[in-house]
Amino acid sequence: MATTLLRKTVLTAAGVVATAGGIAGPAVAAQATPAERAAAQVTTDRKGHGERELDVRYEAQPNFYFCGPAAARNALSVQGKNIDVHAMAEEMGTTEAGTNSINDITPVLNKETGKDVYKSTEIPVDKARDRDKVDKLRADVVKTVDDGRAVVANIAGTATDTDGNAHSFEGGHYISVVGYRDGGKVVTIADSANPNQASYRMDVDELARWIASRGYSS
Repeated sequence: MATTLLRKTVLTAAGVVATAGGIAGPAVAAQATPAERAAAQVTTDRKGHGERELDVRYEAQPNFYFCGPAAARNALSVQGKNIDVHAMAEEMGTTEAGTNSINDITPVLNKETGKDVYKSTEIPVDKARDRDKVDKLRADVVKTVDDGRAVVANIAGTATDTDGNAHSFEGGHYISVVGYRDGGKVVTIADSANPNQASYRMDVDELARWIASRGYSS
């Protein structure tokens, strides 16, 4: 893996408060009963090919540098797993400087999901607009979500969602990709940084540019 993927990542937004529950938005389910969650999952499964969203038991990150463990924890929650974010941080080697790279996330996802289920993929900064890189990201998101799993992505900079809202993490950040629509042209993101923006949608081309110089695990 190229060294560009190993750049240290730290969430620059301060004052993030740990939260679990009461989050509005597509694909984020909180405080639902098992029966309600099962019903929601059936609904998403019935959407058919071209659109699917997974049921996320969302939690916000408890501090400014736990975005990597929090993204992995939210991603694994779609499989019904509830793993302590501090335990995940220890496994990933997370410090106040953040979680070093997506390569530290992938082994933890595989430990909980199965050997070699998740793999890391880099998007070089000069390739983020290449159609083949965008199409691979799109295909990876669709395949992973259709398998009932979420993607974890290491992003940096500013990107705009489909509602026109900007999301800026100049120092870097980790997010979970938990759904797609229009055959993967638009993806659904679960973001641990701010519970008021826990879930939003983004064009996959924009997501590819956001990942540029870093990588994702799918």
